[in-house]
Amino acid sequence: MNEKGNISIHTENIFPVIKKFLYSDNEIFLRELVSNAVDATQKIKRLSSLGQYQGELGDMTIDVAFDEKAKTITISDNGIGMTADEVKKYINQIAFSGATEFVEKFKEAKDANEIIGRFGLGFYSAFMVADKVEIQTLSYQEGAAPARWVCDGSTSYEITEGNRDRRGTDVILYINKDGEEFLNKGRLQEILDKYGKFLPVPIRFGKRTTSEPDGEDGDGKPKYKSVEVDNIINNTNPAWTKAPADLKDDDYLEFYRELYPYSFDEPLFWIHLNVDYPFNLTGILYFPKLKENFEIQKNKIKLFSRQVFITDEVKDIVPEFLMLLHGVIDSPDIPLNVSRSFLQADSNVKKINAHITKKVADKLAELFRTDRKGFEEKWKDIGLFVKYGMLSDDKFADKAHDFCLVKNTENEMFTLKEYAEKVKDIQQDKDGQVVYLYTNDAAQQDAYVAAAKDRGYDVLVFDSPIDSHFVAYLEQKSEKTQLKRVDADVVDKLIPKAESKPLELTEEESKRAVELFEKAIDRTDMKVHVEALSEQELPVTVTIDEFMRRMKDMAQTGGGMNFYGSMPDNYKVTVNASHPLVKRILTGTNEEEQQQLAKQAFDLALLSRGLLTGNALTHFVKRSVSLIG
Repeated sequence: MNEKGNISIHTENIFPVIKKFLYSDNEIFLRELVSNAVDATQKIKRLSSLGQYQGELGDMTIDVAFDEKAKTITISDNGIGMTADEVKKYINQIAFSGATEFVEKFKEAKDANEIIGRFGLGFYSAFMVADKVEIQTLSYQEGAAPARWVCDGSTSYEITEGNRDRRGTDVILYINKDGEEFLNKGRLQEILDKYGKFLPVPIRFGKRTTSEPDGEDGDGKPKYKSVEVDNIINNTNPAWTKAPADLKDDDYLEFYRELYPYSFDEPLFWIHLNVDYPFNLTGILYFPKLKENFEIQKNKIKLFSRQVFITDEVKDIVPEFLMLLHGVIDSPDIPLNVSRSFLQADSNVKKINAHITKKVADKLAELFRTDRKGFEEKWKDIGLFVKYGMLSDDKFADKAHDFCLVKNTENEMFTLKEYAEKVKDIQQDKDGQVVYLYTNDAAQQDAYVAAAKDRGYDVLVFDSPIDSHFVAYLEQKSEKTQLKRVDADVVDKLIPKAESKPLELTEEESKRAVELFEKAIDRTDMKVHVEALSEQELPVTVTIDEFMRRMKDMAQTGGGMNFYGSMPDNYKVTVNASHPLVKRILTGTNEEEQQQLAKQAFDLALLSRGLLTGNALTHFVKRSVSLIG
């Protein structure tokens, strides 16, 4: 047999297109060829189980080998093999996939879809790194003759009699100059680990050295010797392919360590996905312990298709807020482009996205319902997921409303419904608005928190990176409810219970108070106001407008408020006209003493905000001693 011809294609210069456009990374040639070998191996196993193949299956291991001197990489399998006619049909006709015919022939087989791969265009990824590709193959069919196919990267090919004497296929790549980086054991091992770590058929890549027991030494201590063993690179039966009922907690934790060998923290809990209708989806998603900078946690979910690693860019499959999770998703129903590197828009992708969201929400609801104490203990880590999800996904928010928690400064936790009930009466202002008070730094804002508690008010703690957005969300979603940070104003102004107290000062006295304090403060970012407050309030309070501060906080965490983020801080200085010290300042005859007292009252306000540091704090202490003396 000796035949030459032209490959049946619709694009004249197909190989430059393959090299430059269809594949985003040249290392995936190995993924495609090994995947094809896996498909061929699974097909012969299936034929044997159906009684369509009577011979011995023998060793089903796939071998990957390279020869640095000959500049070749060889992928060998003992799978279904091909006849010369099948080579022409499946290899020369690029647009045709052998899987199509195989599915049609054995469509009555329950799990036929699970063993079908793409032995079509993927094969041609070999020409990204090879000047010439050779196939040596022998079909499983009785009486079949071995065939050899050779192509030099042009549209010409040659088929002759082959030399393979056992069922299966060898694909031999004659590596080009640009692909010589792959003639390296470490580089090939790296690619196999990346794409083939969980393939369903054993993949052997040469040998590796290990140690095994070798008796005892003279002191009775065990001895070990080095031995060469097959270097099997994959776990053919990973946890996500098993039924949840067959797995224990230790199995899930062991698999997590297998996925992330350099992670020192164990996951909080996990969700096992197992769907076969209306789409196929398996996988395990882990909730990790989060660090403060949660952005660096993304891209930890790996997408597989029939145990072949595809990508860790899964933003179209997994909702944005769940990109913080770790784990594996495997689905043959996720459409990929010809390189399998990019997801394509499809209704199944949307369905899978919605299903994952529902499963996560249901799991969290179950944990809260069955073990609230344990759920509260995990809230520091879970809370970020939940709040992020509520901000970005309305359907998730609807479910999360029942288990989203808020914490107050007493470390008590409440659901949103519970908290609304707790404060609805005591924290209602004169206009019928319920006001939630909160702090983002309880230590620094201690004086303001204490003032609120003195009025019998409760103060929430919102100190996570996402809380500036979550506060706005709660205000938007809660009827007749406002949220105000405790240092946004004096406490009587945060929750006004009645009309403003009339000012006891004359217009001249008010003007004089403003002049005295402006001179004592001498700062352009501080605007002085005189108001009638309770005598229990500080003589001077420094606050920043709630709206402006909130916009600036959101700008810092990427909330699209960049305009506000670039604006300077502007503070409101409230002088309490009812306080005895202010009255003393206004009635004093010594202007130097008035200035000292005004400065001291202002610095006391800064101290309560945590804004008095360094030399300013030292001068404050010295003035205090002087005034007391």
